[in-house]
Amino acid sequence: MRRRAYLRAAGATAVGLSTAGCLEFGGSGGASGPLTIATYDSFFGDDGTAGEWLRSAWEDDHDVDVEFVAPDAGVNEYITRKQDGASIDPDLFVGLNTPDLVRVDEELPDTDLFDDLRADLEHADDVKPELEVDPENRAVPYDTGYISLVYDGTEVENPETFDALLEPEYEGALLAQNAQSSDPGLAFLLWTVHEHGPEDYLDYWEGLVENDVRVLDDWQPAYNAFLEGERPVVVSYSTDQVYYNDEDELPHHQVGFLNDQGYANPETVARFADADRPEDAAAFVDFLLTDEAQRNVAVKNVQFPATTTASLPPEYTQYAYEPPEPVTFTYEELAGNVEGWTEAWAQLVASN
Repeated sequence: MRRRAYLRAAGATAVGLSTAGCLEFGGSGGASGPLTIATYDSFFGDDGTAGEWLRSAWEDDHDVDVEFVAPDAGVNEYITRKQDGASIDPDLFVGLNTPDLVRVDEELPDTDLFDDLRADLEHADDVKPELEVDPENRAVPYDTGYISLVYDGTEVENPETFDALLEPEYEGALLAQNAQSSDPGLAFLLWTVHEHGPEDYLDYWEGLVENDVRVLDDWQPAYNAFLEGERPVVVSYSTDQVYYNDEDELPHHQVGFLNDQGYANPETVARFADADRPEDAAAFVDFLLTDEAQRNVAVKNVQFPATTTASLPPEYTQYAYEPPEPVTFTYEELAGNVEGWTEAWAQLVASN
């Protein structure tokens, strides 16, 4: 979710909290070298990122260093390596969502890329049950966001419903993202499938195409187009006002929940089955689920905590909105379906 790096460039700051009370953990059977964590590139590297906060807080209380890596192809790189029988160096993968996990299992039906992580955690029961995505307990949620619309209230009114986006009032108004290359784009597509059903979602998208929806490759170009005033409505996140909340910006950054819904898109962490440091990997995830880490990671990632025990600062919650009715698809509902839904959508959009 590279939007974080993009929005941080606008001068956003994150909440710094004490790491007092972090637990001490031992090593992993004599393994040497750092605990290696694969993730997306905006999770770490710059001051103010969730990864750098986690690295610093962890290393303050542990003898094991943390090293982040960002594979160009994301989790697909490790699927391919597993298929080829090649070694996998990282211990953890941070940033899996439900469709990613479905793809892992469909591409590797007879091989375990990840192992059972939840059984080795002390804080796993603090995770909100509605965010759990993995029936095999490999992927553990650490934060979640909600896909919504963001609209310029000086140009248009809140659409409020899916059907409203098909009306002449919103012709040429909507910016969306490619469901084959963008997390929010896929989440929005799945939201429309959830709303209209597998039999009718393409009819709905045909209506959006006829009403001149513009589909860009990823979140950043779509959001740039919105900021530049090219169109007044964009598929984005319900935390948009965290960055755009002064009196001049706020009217241009209104959050709209279609049918009072928002599509929940939990991010999870999983441990590679071949991890060199399985115990330290579990200890790090336990640390990630502590209240201090949950608070900091959520704010720095512009998301919401995954646990029932963590809280957010009041100045954050004032502008971070949760939908009245969160919706999402479970792993079981996506398995065997998400690839077909996405390919059919791509054929429809490409043919228009």
